[in-house]
Amino acid sequence: MTTSTQLPPAPVIDETARLLTEHYVFPEIAEQLAGLLQRRLAEGAYDVGGAEELARLVTADLQSVNGDRHLRLKHHADPVSPKQGAATLDAMRRDFDTSLGGAPRVQLLDGGVAVVEMAPMLFPLEWAAEPLSAALTVASRAQALIVDLRANRGGDPDTVAFVCSYLLDERTHLNTMHWRGGERVEQSWSLPYVPGARFGGSKPLYVLSSDSTFSAAEELAYNLQQLGRAVVVGERTRGGAHPCKGWTVHPHLEATIPVGRAVNPVSGTNWEGTGVQPDVPCAAADSLDHAHALALARLAG
Repeated sequence: MTTSTQLPPAPVIDETARLLTEHYVFPEIAEQLAGLLQRRLAEGAYDVGGAEELARLVTADLQSVNGDRHLRLKHHADPVSPKQGAATLDAMRRDFDTSLGGAPRVQLLDGGVAVVEMAPMLFPLEWAAEPLSAALTVASRAQALIVDLRANRGGDPDTVAFVCSYLLDERTHLNTMHWRGGERVEQSWSLPYVPGARFGGSKPLYVLSSDSTFSAAEELAYNLQQLGRAVVVGERTRGGAHPCKGWTVHPHLEATIPVGRAVNPVSGTNWEGTGVQPDVPCAAADSLDHAHALALARLAG
C-alpha cells in the first residue's frame, strides 16, 4: 500500500537526519549518516512513489555504516499517531491482545520438561507481568524448563529482568545500559521478589534461539548464558543490542533510533552485530527436540 502517487522525501529526510544527530547513541556515526542521507536526497535517490519504498531505501542507508539493525525508517500501512513512541506502542498492543499477552504456549513434555514460549515480543512490563507470571508459575513445578524465544523479536528490558527473576535464586546484576553522551548509566538487576512461584536457579534450563530472535529477546538469552544459568540451543540470533525509541516523521513512517548500548557485567560487551552464539548449534526447527533430549539426559544423569 502506498500513501500517495509521489511522496516528497525532503521533509522526511530532514527530520530523520535531525533526530539522528540529536539522539543516536554514537554521535560521530550520527553525523556521518545525516550527511549520507542529505547527499542521497540531493542525488534524487529518494524520489520514489510511496512511503514503503522510501522506508526500504532509507533503512538500507541508515544500516550501511555500522550495520545497526535497530536503526530504521519503518513503514506503517495504517496512519500512525504523531506522538513520540505511539506508533510502536499501537502495533505492540495489537500483538499483545492476540498472543495471550506474549506467552502463547505453556506445555508439558515427557519426563517433566516444561516449555514456555514467549512471542512475538517481551511486551512492556505493565502489560506483560500478569501473563508471564502466570506462565512461569505454572512451569515452576517442572523438572526442567525450555524457554522458546525463536519467534521473539524483542521488547522491554524491564520485562527481561522480570523473566530472569523467575529463573534465578538471588538478586543478580544482569546488564548495564549506557545512554547517549555517557553521563547516564543504568544497571538492570533481577528482582528480590516475584509474584507467583519461581522455577529457581538450579534446575536444568534451556533457551531456544533462531536467526529471527532479536533485541530484548537476545538480551534474555545472553544474560542467562553469560551467568552460566541456561544452555542456548538453536541458531545464532540477529544481533541487536541497542535500546531504541521511535519518532513519527510522516503519517506512515517512523524513525527508530538507538539511544543507548548494553554492556554485560560478565562479558564486558554485548551481542551487537555478532548475535548470541548458541551453546548447542542446530536448525531452529530442530532445537525443541534437541533441548528436550538434553534435558531428559541431564535429568536421567
